[in-house]
Amino acid sequence: MKRYFFILCFACSTMLALAVENYPYRSDYLWLTLPDHADWLYKVGEKAKVEVTFCKYGIPQDIEIAYEIGPDEMPATSHGKVKLKKGRAIIDMGTMKQPGFLDLRLTATMDNQKYEHHVKVGFSPDLLKPYTKNPSDFDAFWKANIEKVRKEVKNDKLIEKCERVDKYSTDDTDCYLLKIRTDRRHSIYGYLTKPKQPGKYPVVLCPPGAGIKTIKEPMRSVFYAKNGFIRLEMEIHGLHPEMTEEQFKEISAAFSDENGYVENALDDRDNYYMKHVYTGCIRAIDYLCSLPDWDGKNVFVQGGSQGGALSLITAALDKRVTACVANHPALSDVAGYLDKRAGGWPHMNRDHNMLTPQKVETLQYYDVVNFARRITCPVYLTWGYNDNVCPPTTSYIVWNLITAPKESLITPINEHWTTTDTNYGQMLWLKGKMK
Repeated sequence: MKRYFFILCFACSTMLALAVENYPYRSDYLWLTLPDHADWLYKVGEKAKVEVTFCKYGIPQDIEIAYEIGPDEMPATSHGKVKLKKGRAIIDMGTMKQPGFLDLRLTATMDNQKYEHHVKVGFSPDLLKPYTKNPSDFDAFWKANIEKVRKEVKNDKLIEKCERVDKYSTDDTDCYLLKIRTDRRHSIYGYLTKPKQPGKYPVVLCPPGAGIKTIKEPMRSVFYAKNGFIRLEMEIHGLHPEMTEEQFKEISAAFSDENGYVENALDDRDNYYMKHVYTGCIRAIDYLCSLPDWDGKNVFVQGGSQGGALSLITAALDKRVTACVANHPALSDVAGYLDKRAGGWPHMNRDHNMLTPQKVETLQYYDVVNFARRITCPVYLTWGYNDNVCPPTTSYIVWNLITAPKESLITPINEHWTTTDTNYGQMLWLKGKMK
Protein backbone atom coordinates (compact mmCIF):
# COMPACT_ATOMS: atom_id res chain seq x y z
CA MET A 1 0.00 0.00 0.00
CA LYS A 2 1.33 3.43 -0.92
CA ARG A 3 2.22 5.97 1.72
CA TYR A 4 3.16 9.43 0.56
CA PHE A 5 5.00 11.86 2.78
CA PHE A 6 5.68 15.40 1.68
CA ILE A 7 8.33 17.56 3.28
CA LEU A 8 7.49 21.12 2.27
CA CYS A 9 9.81 23.61 3.96
CA PHE A 10 9.41 27.28 3.23
CA ALA A 11 10.12 29.19 6.44
CA CYS A 12 13.26 31.31 6.29
CA SER A 13 14.50 30.21 9.71
CA THR A 14 14.22 26.54 8.76
CA MET A 15 15.93 26.95 5.42
CA LEU A 16 18.81 29.00 6.77
CA ALA A 17 19.61 26.12 9.11
CA LEU A 18 20.04 23.62 6.29
CA ALA A 19 23.21 23.22 4.22
CA VAL A 20 21.46 22.25 1.00
CA GLU A 21 21.65 23.12 -2.68
CA ASN A 22 18.37 25.07 -2.71
CA TYR A 23 19.21 27.41 0.17
CA PRO A 24 22.96 27.92 0.71
CA TYR A 25 24.00 27.80 4.34
CA ARG A 26 24.92 31.20 5.81
CA SER A 27 23.81 33.10 2.73
CA ASP A 28 22.37 36.61 2.95
CA TYR A 29 20.07 35.79 0.04
CA LEU A 30 17.10 33.46 0.03
CA TRP A 31 14.48 32.32 -2.47
CA LEU A 32 11.03 31.23 -1.30
CA THR A 33 8.78 29.47 -3.82
CA LEU A 34 5.29 28.22 -2.95
CA PRO A 35 3.16 26.36 -5.55
CA ASP A 36 -0.59 26.83 -5.10
CA HIS A 37 -1.04 23.05 -4.70
CA ALA A 38 0.47 21.91 -1.40
CA ASP A 39 1.85 18.68 -2.89
CA TRP A 40 3.23 20.44 -6.00
CA LEU A 41 1.08 18.15 -8.20
CA TYR A 42 -1.61 18.98 -10.75
CA LYS A 43 -3.77 17.14 -13.21
CA VAL A 44 -2.96 17.43 -16.91
CA GLY A 45 -4.75 20.56 -18.08
CA GLU A 46 -4.74 22.29 -14.68
CA LYS A 47 -2.82 25.55 -14.37
CA ALA A 48 -0.02 25.84 -11.84
CA LYS A 49 0.79 29.11 -10.10
CA VAL A 50 3.80 29.76 -7.90
CA GLU A 51 4.26 32.55 -5.37
CA VAL A 52 7.85 33.79 -5.50
CA THR A 53 9.75 35.79 -2.88
CA PHE A 54 13.38 36.87 -2.90
CA CYS A 55 14.89 37.92 0.44
CA LYS A 56 18.03 39.63 1.65
CA TYR A 57 18.72 39.14 5.36
CA GLY A 58 15.28 37.51 5.48
CA ILE A 59 13.63 40.75 4.26
CA PRO A 60 11.58 40.48 1.03
CA GLN A 61 13.02 42.65 -1.76
CA ASP A 62 11.11 44.67 -4.36
CA ILE A 63 13.24 43.85 -7.39
CA GLU A 64 12.68 42.60 -10.92
CA ILE A 65 13.34 38.91 -11.51
CA ALA A 66 13.66 37.03 -14.79
CA TYR A 67 12.19 33.61 -15.31
CA GLU A 68 11.85 30.89 -17.88
CA ILE A 69 9.57 27.87 -17.96
CA GLY A 70 10.24 24.57 -19.68
CA PRO A 71 9.62 20.84 -19.36
CA ASP A 72 11.82 18.83 -16.99
CA GLU A 73 15.44 18.91 -18.30
CA MET A 74 14.34 20.40 -21.63
CA PRO A 75 14.81 23.85 -23.22
CA ALA A 76 12.59 26.69 -22.08
CA THR A 77 9.31 27.21 -23.90
CA SER A 78 8.53 30.64 -22.41
CA HIS A 79 10.40 33.54 -20.81
CA GLY A 80 9.40 36.60 -18.85
CA LYS A 81 10.16 39.17 -16.16
CA VAL A 82 8.15 40.20 -13.13
CA LYS A 83 8.53 42.98 -10.55
CA LEU A 84 8.20 41.84 -6.96
CA LYS A 85 5.76 43.98 -4.97
CA LYS A 86 6.11 43.86 -1.21
CA GLY A 87 8.66 41.20 -2.03
CA ARG A 88 6.20 38.88 -3.77
CA ALA A 89 4.85 37.92 -7.18
CA ILE A 90 2.64 35.19 -8.59
CA ILE A 91 3.96 33.46 -11.72
CA ASP A 92 1.53 31.48 -13.84
CA MET A 93 3.42 28.40 -15.08
CA GLY A 94 0.58 27.28 -17.34
CA THR A 95 -0.08 23.59 -17.77
CA MET A 96 0.94 20.47 -19.67
CA LYS A 97 -1.05 18.45 -22.18
CA GLN A 98 0.85 15.27 -21.35
CA PRO A 99 2.01 13.81 -18.01
CA GLY A 100 5.32 15.24 -16.83
CA PHE A 101 7.01 18.09 -14.96
CA LEU A 102 7.41 21.79 -15.67
CA ASP A 103 10.44 23.67 -14.34
CA LEU A 104 10.25 27.34 -13.30
CA ARG A 105 13.81 28.73 -13.50
CA LEU A 106 14.38 32.02 -11.68
CA THR A 107 17.16 34.62 -11.78
CA ALA A 108 17.55 37.67 -9.54
CA THR A 109 20.31 40.27 -9.90
CA MET A 110 21.25 42.18 -6.77
CA ASP A 111 24.43 43.82 -5.54
CA ASN A 112 26.06 43.03 -8.90
CA GLN A 113 25.51 39.29 -8.39
CA LYS A 114 23.11 36.82 -9.98
CA TYR A 115 21.11 34.45 -7.79
CA GLU A 116 19.34 31.49 -9.38
CA HIS A 117 16.71 29.07 -8.16
CA HIS A 118 14.17 26.72 -9.68
CA VAL A 119 11.06 24.77 -8.74
CA LYS A 120 9.43 21.86 -10.57
CA VAL A 121 5.78 20.90 -10.41
CA GLY A 122 4.21 17.72 -11.75
CA PHE A 123 1.21 17.06 -13.98
CA SER A 124 -0.39 13.62 -13.55
CA PRO A 125 3.04 11.99 -13.08
CA ASP A 126 1.36 8.77 -11.98
CA LEU A 127 0.51 8.29 -15.67
CA LEU A 128 4.11 8.55 -16.92
CA LYS A 129 5.30 5.53 -18.90
CA PRO A 130 8.79 4.48 -20.07
CA TYR A 131 10.16 4.99 -23.54
CA THR A 132 12.53 2.05 -23.07
CA LYS A 133 11.28 -1.25 -24.46
CA ASN A 134 11.28 -4.56 -22.58
CA PRO A 135 13.31 -7.16 -24.57
CA SER A 136 11.79 -10.65 -24.82
CA ASP A 137 15.11 -12.31 -23.90
CA PHE A 138 15.89 -9.99 -20.96
CA ASP A 139 15.54 -12.68 -18.28
CA ALA A 140 17.49 -15.26 -20.27
CA PHE A 141 20.31 -12.76 -20.87
CA TRP A 142 20.81 -12.05 -17.18
CA LYS A 143 20.31 -15.64 -16.05
CA ALA A 144 23.07 -16.77 -18.41
CA ASN A 145 25.47 -14.02 -17.31
CA ILE A 146 24.97 -14.68 -13.62
CA GLU A 147 25.49 -18.40 -14.12
CA LYS A 148 28.65 -17.65 -16.10
CA VAL A 149 30.34 -15.55 -13.40
CA ARG A 150 29.42 -18.08 -10.71
CA LYS A 151 31.13 -20.80 -12.71
CA GLU A 152 34.22 -18.65 -13.22
CA VAL A 153 34.63 -17.94 -9.49
CA LYS A 154 33.13 -20.31 -6.93
CA ASN A 155 31.78 -18.87 -3.68
CA ASP A 156 34.69 -20.20 -1.64
CA LYS A 157 37.11 -18.28 -3.90
CA LEU A 158 35.37 -14.91 -3.74
CA ILE A 159 37.54 -13.27 -1.09
CA GLU A 160 41.01 -12.20 -2.22
CA LYS A 161 41.71 -9.96 0.76
CA CYS A 162 40.21 -9.41 4.20
CA GLU A 163 41.90 -7.14 6.72
CA ARG A 164 40.57 -5.33 9.79
CA VAL A 165 40.55 -1.54 9.55
CA ASP A 166 41.15 -0.08 12.99
CA LYS A 167 40.35 3.52 12.05
CA TYR A 168 36.82 2.53 11.01
CA SER A 169 36.19 0.16 13.94
CA THR A 170 34.63 1.16 17.26
CA ASP A 171 34.14 -0.34 20.70
CA ASP A 172 31.04 -2.20 19.49
CA THR A 173 31.63 -2.57 15.73
CA ASP A 174 34.34 -4.07 13.53
CA CYS A 175 35.23 -2.92 10.01
CA TYR A 176 37.09 -4.99 7.42
CA LEU A 177 38.47 -4.03 4.02
CA LEU A 178 37.60 -6.73 1.48
CA LYS A 179 38.66 -7.46 -2.06
CA ILE A 180 36.07 -9.68 -3.74
CA ARG A 181 36.83 -11.51 -7.00
CA THR A 182 33.52 -11.25 -8.87
CA ASP A 183 34.43 -13.03 -12.12
CA ARG A 184 37.47 -14.16 -14.09
CA ARG A 185 38.60 -10.59 -14.84
CA HIS A 186 37.07 -8.30 -12.24
CA SER A 187 37.23 -7.57 -8.53
CA ILE A 188 35.55 -5.05 -6.27
CA TYR A 189 36.56 -3.56 -2.94
CA GLY A 190 34.28 -2.97 0.01
CA TYR A 191 34.17 -2.09 3.68
CA LEU A 192 32.30 -4.68 5.72
CA THR A 193 31.01 -3.28 9.02
CA LYS A 194 29.43 -5.59 11.58
CA PRO A 195 28.51 -5.78 15.27
CA LYS A 196 31.37 -6.93 17.49
CA GLN A 197 28.97 -8.97 19.62
CA PRO A 198 28.66 -12.59 18.32
CA GLY A 199 25.25 -13.40 16.88
CA LYS A 200 23.15 -13.79 13.75
CA TYR A 201 22.39 -10.62 11.80
CA PRO A 202 20.65 -9.38 8.63
CA VAL A 203 22.95 -8.30 5.78
CA VAL A 204 22.81 -5.05 3.78
CA LEU A 205 24.55 -4.35 0.47
CA CYS A 206 25.20 -0.67 -0.31
CA PRO A 207 26.30 -0.05 -3.92
CA PRO A 208 27.99 3.31 -4.68
CA GLY A 209 26.93 6.53 -6.33
CA ALA A 210 28.41 7.45 -9.68
CA GLY A 211 32.02 8.28 -10.39
CA ILE A 212 35.52 6.87 -10.13
CA LYS A 213 36.22 7.68 -6.52
CA THR A 214 36.83 6.20 -3.12
CA ILE A 215 34.13 4.88 -0.81
CA LYS A 216 33.02 8.06 0.90
CA GLU A 217 33.25 8.27 4.68
CA PRO A 218 32.71 4.61 5.69
CA MET A 219 31.85 5.74 9.22
CA ARG A 220 28.86 7.82 8.13
CA SER A 221 26.66 4.69 8.10
CA VAL A 222 28.11 2.94 11.14
CA PHE A 223 24.64 3.23 12.70
CA TYR A 224 23.68 0.16 10.66
CA ALA A 225 26.18 -2.03 12.53
CA LYS A 226 25.26 -0.36 15.82
CA ASN A 227 21.64 -1.38 15.15
CA GLY A 228 22.43 -5.01 14.43
CA PHE A 229 23.15 -5.12 10.68
CA ILE A 230 26.10 -6.49 8.73
CA ARG A 231 26.70 -3.88 6.02
CA LEU A 232 28.91 -4.07 2.92
CA GLU A 233 29.62 -0.71 1.30
CA MET A 234 31.21 -1.42 -2.07
CA GLU A 235 32.80 0.25 -5.08
CA ILE A 236 32.46 -1.02 -8.66
CA HIS A 237 35.78 -0.38 -10.45
CA GLY A 238 38.21 -2.64 -8.59
CA LEU A 239 40.16 0.35 -7.25
CA HIS A 240 41.66 0.23 -3.77
CA PRO A 241 39.69 2.73 -1.63
CA GLU A 242 42.85 3.92 0.13
CA MET A 243 44.21 5.40 -3.11
CA THR A 244 44.73 9.17 -3.06
CA GLU A 245 42.20 11.58 -4.53
CA GLU A 246 44.78 12.49 -7.17
CA GLN A 247 45.11 8.86 -8.25
CA PHE A 248 41.36 8.56 -8.63
CA LYS A 249 41.31 11.73 -10.75
CA GLU A 250 44.05 10.37 -13.02
CA ILE A 251 42.12 7.15 -13.62
CA SER A 252 38.91 9.06 -14.20
CA ALA A 253 40.70 11.22 -16.80
CA ALA A 254 41.30 8.10 -18.90
CA PHE A 255 37.59 8.20 -19.80
CA SER A 256 35.88 10.92 -21.82
CA ASP A 257 34.58 12.49 -18.60
CA GLU A 258 34.20 11.63 -14.93
CA ASN A 259 31.39 9.19 -15.63
CA GLY A 260 32.58 8.04 -19.06
CA TYR A 261 32.63 4.42 -17.92
CA VAL A 262 28.83 4.26 -18.33
CA GLU A 263 29.34 4.85 -22.05
CA ASN A 264 32.15 2.29 -22.44
CA ALA A 265 31.26 -0.37 -25.10
CA LEU A 266 27.63 0.73 -25.09
CA ASP A 267 27.26 -0.55 -28.66
CA ASP A 268 27.65 -4.15 -27.48
CA ARG A 269 25.35 -5.57 -24.79
CA ASP A 270 27.77 -8.44 -24.10
CA ASN A 271 30.79 -6.20 -23.52
CA TYR A 272 29.16 -3.10 -22.04
CA TYR A 273 31.06 -1.89 -18.97
CA MET A 274 28.06 -2.08 -16.64
CA LYS A 275 27.55 -5.81 -17.20
CA HIS A 276 30.28 -6.81 -14.77
CA VAL A 277 29.00 -4.13 -12.36
CA TYR A 278 25.52 -5.67 -12.25
CA THR A 279 26.81 -9.23 -11.88
CA GLY A 280 29.33 -7.94 -9.33
CA CYS A 281 26.45 -6.87 -7.10
CA ILE A 282 25.09 -10.42 -7.24
CA ARG A 283 28.51 -11.80 -6.27
CA ALA A 284 28.55 -9.41 -3.32
CA ILE A 285 25.21 -10.89 -2.22
CA ASP A 286 26.73 -14.37 -2.70
CA TYR A 287 29.47 -13.37 -0.29
CA LEU A 288 27.14 -11.84 2.30
CA CYS A 289 24.95 -14.95 2.26
CA SER A 290 28.00 -17.12 2.89
CA LEU A 291 28.84 -15.40 6.18
CA PRO A 292 28.43 -17.63 9.24
CA ASP A 293 26.86 -14.73 11.18
CA TRP A 294 24.18 -13.99 8.56
CA ASP A 295 20.76 -14.70 10.07
CA GLY A 296 19.78 -16.82 7.06
CA LYS A 297 16.64 -14.79 6.33
CA ASN A 298 17.13 -11.08 5.74
CA VAL A 299 19.02 -9.68 2.73
CA PHE A 300 18.68 -5.94 2.06
CA VAL A 301 20.00 -3.52 -0.56
CA GLN A 302 20.22 0.24 -0.08
CA GLY A 303 21.71 3.07 -2.12
CA GLY A 304 21.24 6.43 -3.82
CA SER A 305 21.60 7.72 -7.39
CA GLN A 306 23.74 5.12 -9.23
CA GLY A 307 23.60 3.18 -5.95
CA GLY A 308 19.82 3.47 -6.00
CA ALA A 309 19.78 2.06 -9.52
CA LEU A 310 22.08 -0.81 -8.55
CA SER A 311 19.94 -1.55 -5.49
CA LEU A 312 16.80 -1.88 -7.62
CA ILE A 313 18.69 -3.93 -10.20
CA THR A 314 20.06 -6.31 -7.57
CA ALA A 315 16.61 -6.71 -6.00
CA ALA A 316 15.22 -7.69 -9.41
CA LEU A 317 18.01 -10.12 -10.30
CA ASP A 318 18.40 -11.85 -6.93
CA LYS A 319 15.30 -13.22 -5.22
CA ARG A 320 17.25 -13.63 -1.99
CA VAL A 321 16.85 -9.86 -1.52
CA THR A 322 13.98 -9.37 0.93
CA ALA A 323 13.70 -5.54 0.87
CA CYS A 324 15.14 -2.64 -1.12
CA VAL A 325 15.71 1.06 -0.39
CA ALA A 326 16.59 3.39 -3.27
CA ASN A 327 17.02 7.17 -3.42
CA HIS A 328 16.50 9.05 -6.72
CA PRO A 329 17.66 6.14 -8.94
CA ALA A 330 19.95 6.90 -11.87
CA LEU A 331 20.08 4.88 -15.15
CA SER A 332 16.29 5.12 -15.42
CA ASP A 333 14.62 5.47 -18.83
CA VAL A 334 17.89 6.87 -20.15
CA ALA A 335 16.55 6.96 -23.72
CA GLY A 336 13.57 9.10 -22.66
CA TYR A 337 15.09 12.08 -24.48
CA LEU A 338 14.15 10.39 -27.75
CA ASP A 339 10.54 10.86 -26.63
CA LYS A 340 11.23 14.62 -26.39
CA ARG A 341 11.21 14.63 -22.60
CA ALA A 342 13.61 14.10 -19.70
CA GLY A 343 15.67 10.93 -19.65
CA GLY A 344 17.69 9.58 -16.74
CA TRP A 345 21.29 10.08 -15.70
CA PRO A 346 23.82 10.02 -17.37
CA HIS A 347 21.80 12.14 -19.83
CA MET A 348 23.54 10.63 -22.83
CA ASN A 349 21.48 12.36 -25.47
CA ARG A 350 21.16 15.71 -23.74
CA ASP A 351 24.89 15.99 -23.10
CA HIS A 352 26.45 13.94 -25.89
CA ASN A 353 23.75 13.29 -28.53
CA MET A 354 24.91 9.69 -28.61
CA LEU A 355 21.78 7.54 -28.47
CA THR A 356 22.14 5.61 -31.71
CA PRO A 357 19.73 2.69 -32.38
CA GLN A 358 22.39 0.16 -31.33
CA LYS A 359 23.07 1.96 -28.05
CA VAL A 360 19.34 2.20 -27.34
CA GLU A 361 19.01 -1.53 -27.92
CA THR A 362 21.86 -2.24 -25.49
CA LEU A 363 20.35 0.05 -22.87
CA GLN A 364 17.14 -2.00 -22.87
CA TYR A 365 19.08 -4.73 -21.02
CA TYR A 366 20.58 -2.30 -18.49
CA ASP A 367 17.93 0.35 -17.86
CA VAL A 368 16.38 0.36 -14.39
CA VAL A 369 12.84 0.45 -15.80
CA ASN A 370 13.12 -3.14 -17.02
CA PHE A 371 14.39 -4.29 -13.63
CA ALA A 372 11.69 -2.36 -11.77
CA ARG A 373 9.07 -4.45 -13.59
CA ARG A 374 10.59 -7.61 -12.09
CA ILE A 375 11.03 -6.67 -8.43
CA THR A 376 8.98 -8.79 -6.02
CA CYS A 377 10.32 -7.69 -2.60
CA PRO A 378 9.10 -4.58 -0.72
CA VAL A 379 10.60 -1.30 -1.97
CA TYR A 380 11.07 2.08 -0.28
CA LEU A 381 11.73 4.79 -2.89
CA THR A 382 12.75 8.39 -2.22
CA TRP A 383 13.05 11.27 -4.68
CA GLY A 384 12.77 15.06 -4.96
CA TYR A 385 11.19 17.17 -7.66
CA ASN A 386 13.98 19.74 -7.99
CA ASP A 387 16.55 17.08 -8.88
CA ASN A 388 18.33 17.81 -12.18
CA VAL A 389 20.69 14.82 -11.92
CA CYS A 390 18.03 12.11 -11.63
CA PRO A 391 14.92 14.04 -12.67
CA PRO A 392 11.51 13.39 -11.11
CA THR A 393 10.14 12.33 -14.49
CA THR A 394 12.30 9.21 -14.47
CA SER A 395 11.85 8.49 -10.75
CA TYR A 396 8.08 8.49 -11.25
CA ILE A 397 8.41 6.15 -14.22
CA VAL A 398 10.33 3.68 -12.05
CA TRP A 399 7.79 4.06 -9.23
CA ASN A 400 4.88 3.50 -11.61
CA LEU A 401 6.39 0.24 -12.89
CA ILE A 402 6.96 -1.37 -9.48
CA THR A 403 4.14 -3.78 -8.71
CA ALA A 404 5.71 -5.17 -5.53
CA PRO A 405 4.68 -3.73 -2.14
CA LYS A 406 6.05 -0.19 -2.14
CA GLU A 407 6.29 2.94 -0.04
CA SER A 408 7.60 6.37 -0.97
CA LEU A 409 9.13 9.40 0.69
CA ILE A 410 8.64 12.30 -1.71
CA THR A 411 10.52 15.48 -0.78
CA PRO A 412 9.57 18.00 -3.51
CA ILE A 413 12.09 20.70 -2.60
CA ASN A 414 15.06 18.32 -2.63
CA GLU A 415 17.62 18.38 -5.37
CA HIS A 416 20.11 15.51 -5.61
CA TRP A 417 20.53 14.84 -1.88
CA THR A 418 18.97 13.29 1.17
CA THR A 419 19.28 14.29 4.82
CA THR A 420 20.87 12.33 7.64
CA ASP A 421 17.41 11.91 9.15
CA THR A 422 16.12 10.41 5.89
CA ASN A 423 19.05 7.99 5.73
CA TYR A 424 18.54 6.90 9.33
CA GLY A 425 14.81 6.49 8.70
CA GLN A 426 15.58 4.12 5.85
CA MET A 427 17.56 1.92 8.22
CA LEU A 428 14.56 1.88 10.56
CA TRP A 429 12.32 0.95 7.62
CA LEU A 430 14.57 -2.01 6.83
CA LYS A 431 14.51 -3.00 10.49
CA GLY A 432 10.73 -3.09 10.26
CA LYS A 433 10.93 -5.49 7.30
CA MET A 434 12.97 -8.11 9.16
CA LYS A 435 11.56 -11.65 9.16
